[in-house]
Formats: sequence, structure tokens, C-alpha cells
Amino acid sequence: MPLALLALAISAFGIGTTEFVMMGLLPNVAGDLGTSVPTAGYLVSAYALGVVVGAPLLTALGSRIPRKRMLLLLMGVFTVGNLFSALAPSFGLLVVGRLLAGLPHGAFFGVGAVVAAKLVSEGRQARAVATMFLGLTVANIVGVPVGTLLGQHLGWRATFLVVAVIGLVSLGALAALVPHMPREEQGGLGREVRALANRQVVLGLLTAVFGFAGVFAVYSYLASMMTQVTGISEGSVTLVLALFGIGMTLGALAAGPLTDRALRPTLYGALAALAVVLVVFHFAVHHTAAALVCVVLLGGVGFMTTTPLQMLVMRKAKHAPTMASASNHSAFNLANAGGAWLGGAAISAGWGWTSPTLVGAVLAVVGLAVAVTAGVLDRSGGDGSRVVARSDDQAPSELPSHSH
Repeated sequence: MPLALLALAISAFGIGTTEFVMMGLLPNVAGDLGTSVPTAGYLVSAYALGVVVGAPLLTALGSRIPRKRMLLLLMGVFTVGNLFSALAPSFGLLVVGRLLAGLPHGAFFGVGAVVAAKLVSEGRQARAVATMFLGLTVANIVGVPVGTLLGQHLGWRATFLVVAVIGLVSLGALAALVPHMPREEQGGLGREVRALANRQVVLGLLTAVFGFAGVFAVYSYLASMMTQVTGISEGSVTLVLALFGIGMTLGALAAGPLTDRALRPTLYGALAALAVVLVVFHFAVHHTAAALVCVVLLGGVGFMTTTPLQMLVMRKAKHAPTMASASNHSAFNLANAGGAWLGGAAISAGWGWTSPTLVGAVLAVVGLAVAVTAGVLDRSGGDGSRVVARSDDQAPSELPSHSH
């Protein structure tokens, strides 16, 4: 694997840290800026809104910019957004900072995934994309717990200053390690938008929205579920979140080679396993050891869906994959918001703290149904676009690649 993937992984680590660390810093921010914790929760929503809006918008604006330069510009915006957040004198300006920090998220992963796939030889592209995503998963093991502790002891502003420093390190790594990659001659906004309209791309995005919503229906309320039902202490919640991050990392490690070998079966298997784990979690949450095992499994099978979905939309939009790749992250953030809302609605309806697990299982099944429908249509050639040349049980790439 080329060293350029390390630069992409470092960048993903910074992005993952700033995305998830806010959940642990909400009480500190609320107390410092004189607002309530629920109101401070808008800071999480502001970042997600930035991702959803920024992914297609910034990808469109940068449609003719060489990919390395685009990565540097996006990481520059990310660094400025976190520095702005660290220095924000009021809650309103902190919301602006969080929105600004979220804008480049989807576009960076969209462009970065295309770059990662082009850095390696055919047959290893999913592993390259998964390697970049490892930075995101490691952020949940190391970056988020450390950032939370830092914020609790030195103040939440210190956390965002450190993330801004990580952004500067990422800029240096990207500049030094990522090779120059001019955009293909056939690129451009019009072609990117047309590729995004491909029926298989749309079905892939819908799979992400429904399938991954199953993960966040539970993850959003995991801390409350474990303290209220399982009976662990509030001080152990950080450990629970770290276990989820370990599961995510294991899922990413497994997803790369599995996706290179068999894209659609990996996606089907991950979504089916996600539904099963969520149903089991509904009963296991009452027993500490079983609940902790399910937390790891939830992170693993949940994140195992991300690499095949990323590769799917890139391959279906093979001549102009950047917009589709970036929009996939908008879909994941819609899944985050939708899953959290549906899980919260189940709790508010009086169905209990464990009800989000069953809501998540239903969402995972819906995602699986969409994925299988897409696979059947693809095999029939109904939309004239196939993921692979030989069969859906193998996944040689349609993306041009460069061996290093």
C-alpha cells in the first residue's frame, strides 16, 4: 500500500475526531457558553448539515480542480473551521464553526476514495479505500476518548485547537505524499451529475440511507441504553464507545479484502448480520458481558457496509465517480440523522430504552431489500450498467488505476 494512503488516513482521523468528539463535550460547551445540553446538541446537527450540503456543493465547485489540490483545499477549510470553533466567543458563532468544519467532510472522503482507488492496482482498490477509512475508525478508539478527556480537563476549546493542529499535519502529509492527479479529460460537472443519476447509484445511496440508519438508531442512544438498562456506570461510557470504535476498525479491516473478492455478497452479508445483531442486542442489553460483545459486533457489521457501498457507487459512476462518492457521505449523514430521530421517536412513544434496537433491525432489513433489488436489476442488465465484468460474486474494478 502506498504511503499516500497514510496521508489520507491521518486526514480521516482528524475528521472522525471532530465529528464524534462533540457528543462527549456537550456538557462542557453548554456550561461554558451558558446554554442547555439539548440546545448544545444543535452543534452535532450543524456539523451533519455541513456534511450533507457540502458534499455535493463543494464537489461541484471543484469539479475541474486536480484532485490533489482539491484535497488540500478541503483540508484547509476543515482546519479553519476547527480553529474558528476553538476561538468562537459565542454559541451562535460556534454553530457557524461547526457548520464550516462539516462542509468539507463528504467532499474530502468522496475525492479521497477516488484517489485511494487510483493509487493501487486492480483488485486491491477496496482495500485501499478501507485503509483510508481506518483513520475514521481509529478516531473513535483514540481521538474521541482523548479529545473528550482533554476537553474535560483543559476546556473544550483545547480539543478543537488540537484538531486544528491535526489538520495542519494532514495538509503537510497530503502535500508531501499524494502524487499529482490531473482530472480526466472527460471530467466536469455535467458528467458528474449525469453519473449521479444512474439508477444503480441512486439505489446504492438509498441502501446507505436505510441500512446505516439502523446503526445510528442505536448508537445515538447507546450511552443511555447501557446506563439505564445494562446498569454500567456513567464513567464507563467512554469504554463502551471505544469498544464500538474497535468493532468499527475490525469491520473496516475485514471489509476491504472481502469487497475486493465479492462486492455485493459482502454488502448483503453485512446488512443481514446487522439486522441479526440488532435483534440479539435487544435481549442481550440486560446482561453486561453480552451487551459489550454486541457493542463490538454492532460497530463491526455496521461499518462493514461502508466500503462495499462506497465502491459500488464509484463503480456504477465509473466515468465520473467523484460526485457519487461524495454524495454517499451525504447519504450516511442522512442515515445518522434519520436513525437518531426514529430511535428517539420509539423511546418517546414509551416503547422503552431497548426499542431503538428493533427499529434499527427493521431499517437494516429495508436497506438489505433495496440492496438485493439493486443486485437483481443489475444482473438482469435492466439499467445497462453492471458493477463487474464477470459476475457479481467478484469485484474487479472498472475504475482506472495506477500501480505504485
